[in-house]
Amino acid sequence: MSRTVTEEITSNIVEDKYFRIQHKSGLTIYVYPKKGFKSTYALFGAKYGSINTTFKDENSTVITVPDGIAHYLEHKLFEDEDGDAFAKYAKTGASANAYTSFDKTCYLFSCADNFDESLKILLGFVCSPYFTEETVKKEQGIIGQEIRMYDDDPNWRVMFNLLGAMYHNHPVKIDIAGTVETIAEITPQKLYDCYNGFYNLNNMALVIAGGCAEPEKIIDMADKYLPVSPEKNVESTFPYEPAEVVCDYTEQRLAVSVPLFNVGFKENIVKERLSNMEMAESEILLSAIASGSSELYKILEDKGLINNTFEYEHFEGPCYSSVIIGGESRDPKEAADIIRKYIAELLKTGISDEDFRLAKKSVYGMCISSLNRNESIAGSIMECDFSGREFFDYIECVKNADLEGVNNRLKQQFDVNAFSLSVILPL
Repeated sequence: MSRTVTEEITSNIVEDKYFRIQHKSGLTIYVYPKKGFKSTYALFGAKYGSINTTFKDENSTVITVPDGIAHYLEHKLFEDEDGDAFAKYAKTGASANAYTSFDKTCYLFSCADNFDESLKILLGFVCSPYFTEETVKKEQGIIGQEIRMYDDDPNWRVMFNLLGAMYHNHPVKIDIAGTVETIAEITPQKLYDCYNGFYNLNNMALVIAGGCAEPEKIIDMADKYLPVSPEKNVESTFPYEPAEVVCDYTEQRLAVSVPLFNVGFKENIVKERLSNMEMAESEILLSAIASGSSELYKILEDKGLINNTFEYEHFEGPCYSSVIIGGESRDPKEAADIIRKYIAELLKTGISDEDFRLAKKSVYGMCISSLNRNESIAGSIMECDFSGREFFDYIECVKNADLEGVNNRLKQQFDVNAFSLSVILPL
């Protein structure tokens, strides 16, 4: 791209608007002004996460890298020849962090002052990799400790044990940080291979939301600090994933006072990502099924099988989708059996009109309230960009969803035969 193109995107529902900027560097930039806000939130992300371990490079050569390398790369980018990025942020007063998920890696900061200097730091260290044998080896011990910590985390293990019970081949079942053995295989060259493939600005996005979100200012800074990035055709590949689960039950014993459980309903995915309307229908559906005001919640609560840790999630990403429900329970197997039977009956009757109406109102309210939080705005826009969806369109889909569509989504999303239960029991 030889020039910068700015598009203004307005909402038909609220008065907000944001700007999508196709910058000449190749980077897509989103600027979401929030007048009256003192703070500003910046999120700089790459469409690259823990599941992207096998990919084709520009020469169509298939490359497989060690599990956990995306997370490792996130750690290492904070270091460069000029020092540590956190030390630089300490001078501007910004609060900075980063995270690696299954399908993305993001670097962020929030500030009330010194925004320009903080953004310069963000653009600088993310675009300037610096890996040596010495620094890479040093990080193995640090991340190894983090891995061992998560190995003992009951909430982490109950989820990943569930993913292992549901998924045969998809790398979503593998711990985001990898294992002590896999990170030992990481070298500077492998880090550079992944960085050069996925940290191409054409495969990244920058979102700025808040009081300092001014398009002209952001474009000027991008012009100054971002190099032009030639587009590369790096394609992740995923193995065939059967519709059925691996097993219907798994358990582990850890230091918990009350057993934990996660149940999962695995959806048979026929395309890489779901549409905005499918995502909206799923959120409404799950609110109707498992929110604190739902019939299922009341049944489980009245039997003393759940407490306020009970939660639900639509777990979705490239070539995978499932529903996860769980929390603490004195009898996980009974709770799971009730959930499974409840869903089986619901597949016969469908969601009622009243339950649909209340759930839709609740989800829509959460969408609107999220527009008052810079972090929520930035995270949602980043997710939409990487999944090929549009932010305001999702809110409109929630508003326009109907009962028939939600009940059709129920049949697509829930299969009581593609069901697994993961339990963490006390030692």
